[in-house]
Amino acid sequence: MIASFRQVSLPVLIAVLSFGCARKQFFAPTPLTDAAQYELLKSDAQANVDSVTLKAGKHYKASRLHNLFWGKHYRPLWTAPVRVKVFDMDVAKGGLKFDKLGGGMQTTSLTLVDENGFSYALRSIDKDPIDLLPGFLKKTFVANVLRDQTSAINPYAALVLPTLIEAAGIPHSTPELVYVLPTDTSFGENSERFQDRLFMIEEKYTDKKSITSALGKAIDVVGSDNMLHERFDEDDHFIDQQAFGKARLFDIFINDWDRHEGQWNWAVYKENGETIYRPIPKDRDNAFFKFGDGIIPWLFSRKWAPLRKFETFTRDYKDVYALHINAKFIDSRALSKLTSRDFDSIALELQSALTDEVIERAVRNYPDAVYKLEGATTIAKLKSRRDQLPYAAREFYKVLAKKVMVIGTDEEDLFEVKRLNDEETAVTVKRNSDNKLTYHRVFYRSETDRIILHGLDEDDKFNVSGEVKKGIPVVIVGGRGEDEIKDTSRVKGWSKHTIVYDTKNGTDLEGGPETKDNRKNDVSVHAFDREGF
Repeated sequence: MIASFRQVSLPVLIAVLSFGCARKQFFAPTPLTDAAQYELLKSDAQANVDSVTLKAGKHYKASRLHNLFWGKHYRPLWTAPVRVKVFDMDVAKGGLKFDKLGGGMQTTSLTLVDENGFSYALRSIDKDPIDLLPGFLKKTFVANVLRDQTSAINPYAALVLPTLIEAAGIPHSTPELVYVLPTDTSFGENSERFQDRLFMIEEKYTDKKSITSALGKAIDVVGSDNMLHERFDEDDHFIDQQAFGKARLFDIFINDWDRHEGQWNWAVYKENGETIYRPIPKDRDNAFFKFGDGIIPWLFSRKWAPLRKFETFTRDYKDVYALHINAKFIDSRALSKLTSRDFDSIALELQSALTDEVIERAVRNYPDAVYKLEGATTIAKLKSRRDQLPYAAREFYKVLAKKVMVIGTDEEDLFEVKRLNDEETAVTVKRNSDNKLTYHRVFYRSETDRIILHGLDEDDKFNVSGEVKKGIPVVIVGGRGEDEIKDTSRVKGWSKHTIVYDTKNGTDLEGGPETKDNRKNDVSVHAFDREGF
């Protein structure tokens, strides 16, 4: 679970220390099921072997008492015997070469390239989250308790997803399982880190060389940091919010809670003189996650608890907000235009695409032993969640609509806010260069608690108007540049509904009775986190 335990508080760790016992050596010495074959492979006596039978995580097998407290999770899948082909650097994908090491604090991974420069990721199935702990806990059994919770991951979920996501019309990679021999030295000085381990190899969409026919007329592929930088820097760069909304609703459908900005690449298109970014999801470690089936995980993943985001994959959508927690940053910047109608339409589109036949065919991509254990359950859950997609879409929209950021660019933008009536407030953004409408949405007081306008750089203009009895608070964060802000609006009552944050110097504020002036001399007053990295 990449970065999954960063937010574990001290009380959680204290609770952990109260249960369980330590294992001096947590990980199994080899994933291979045949000890004799392992010894032969270590001596290179069977160097020509093309496949092996292994268990992805023998060490996750646990007693009933352990499961009661810590959860059964996906232990039966981790300990199921699976037949996997042996990795051969010279043969895989037509021949690959080592490029660079990668991976987070838990995953062993590297990038490989083929003769055309196309990149592939080789990523370990099993994780070791020990580096997330402070040093004084790394040698205690807290480390093993933390490691043990990797069993909440379905190690084979990623094999199911390509069929589903292909039907949904979302760009994707197609992972394969491979085993690296104990004697494989093709990784050079890093060989020991990869030997005798189970990996998943999949395409990486990172640059122009990774453009395939599936991406249509894309001219480039970039990461979220580059995409966000360009989106905010230029007034003719836009995110395809419909495409991202569909990708995010698909995330919720498969219960993938870890969809932060680093989990996306973006295909770049030129259309009608504009630059458009469309999402390419990656790193599906946490699809079908199962966490809340033990006393302690259940307790710490309640809605009021520190690990709420570890939502369990069930037939129903129990906590859509939990599936948004890790994605708050990118969701707030890439979904602000979408209305409830948009999400209703996206839900119906996904429902239509994810037929019973598609779901059943997708789940058949489980290895045979895994399908026997989990196939019927996964199919039932996916069909149920498919049928409830309109509900999930409405719940997701409600989460997003509570507080909405409307973000300009580093060029001159014109923001107009009109309080239409007690329920509705319209927000429009035009770019000053040609007066083209770049944003329009009507907000509803029953859905939205606050609208936040960010002007960013250059000289922006903000105009707030309309007289109503009730209204949504509007926050104006002018940003750098000499901004003009005019507020002629009126909302009945004592509280002020137009709140201005900007520097006193260089800001022309024509306020009214509804204006709360929070301008300061400190430029930090209009700071904005652009890229989140």
